[in-house]
Amino acid sequence: MSQEENIEYGPLGPGHAPVKDPMKGLRGVMAGTLVMEAITLYLVLTVILQVSDGVYWTTFNWVYVTVVATAHLVMAFLQRFPFSLPINLLLQVFALAGFFIHPSMGIVALLFIAVWWYLLHLRKTMLERMRRGLLPGQHT
Repeated sequence: MSQEENIEYGPLGPGHAPVKDPMKGLRGVMAGTLVMEAITLYLVLTVILQVSDGVYWTTFNWVYVTVVATAHLVMAFLQRFPFSLPINLLLQVFALAGFFIHPSMGIVALLFIAVWWYLLHLRKTMLERMRRGLLPGQHT
């Protein structure tokens, strides 16, 4: 028995390909998440400037935070391409490395990593439901 034969379809059968791409909506949520994360990372700049009388305000630190935040913002507009998801996850690693810049950046990164974990869970669930023919748009 192959993997295809073990698929448990919904009560209406496998259905057809959805008329509207359900992944398009998820890509929109990912783009919105990247924009929110970019704004939050830009706000880290004010933290490293103000905390401890600007001790953390070094050229490397503010350039690193600015580059990571700008990369998040740029990737928000590139979600339609297949390479976007791996780059999104790589950006989370760079944001988490911000713990070395200032702990506040690392804490923000941990919060958004939890959001990205949930988005990946939603993506996996949606792909599985599409494969089994359980999406409403597959039976119209």
